[in-house]
Amino acid sequence: MTLLRQILFGVALVAALCLYGWITHHRIATAEARATGAEAGERSAQSQLAQKQAGDHIVVQYVDRVQVVHDVGVTLTKEIPVYVTAHADARCVVPVGFARVHDAAAAGVLPGAPGAADAQPSSLALSAVAGTVVDNYTTCHVAAAQLTALQDWVRINTASGARP
Repeated sequence: MTLLRQILFGVALVAALCLYGWITHHRIATAEARATGAEAGERSAQSQLAQKQAGDHIVVQYVDRVQVVHDVGVTLTKEIPVYVTAHADARCVVPVGFARVHDAAAAGVLPGAPGAADAQPSSLALSAVAGTVVDNYTTCHVAAAQLTALQDWVRINTASGARP
């Protein structure tokens, strides 16, 4: 019986060692998988942080550009009387037809059929027309700055593999 006990003890010992090896291997594999997942998570977090910082930088640039555009527009509006004087207002008659075409262009439509009334003088002063043109171009430049900022944001986010 002693021999049988020794054999059973040996088999039990080998089985215990195999079980210990399998458990250890499983723990190591699990730890490696967690480490790989953590590294991927860290890379993702770093990428997201970089994207956010780049996005914040683009927003700051956009806000700065828009402020400059607005400042230029305000300055130009204040300077209209210097460049378009009251004397020029009195000398230049803005016809109704010009006002109709301008308003149609601003609305993005075609004006109605021209008529005899289009040649008549309107009540618009040349300085008022200049003010409207300055406002329109200021709005255009703000929209252009917004589009440029959006393009920069998309370019950064698509270059990094993120979905905008």
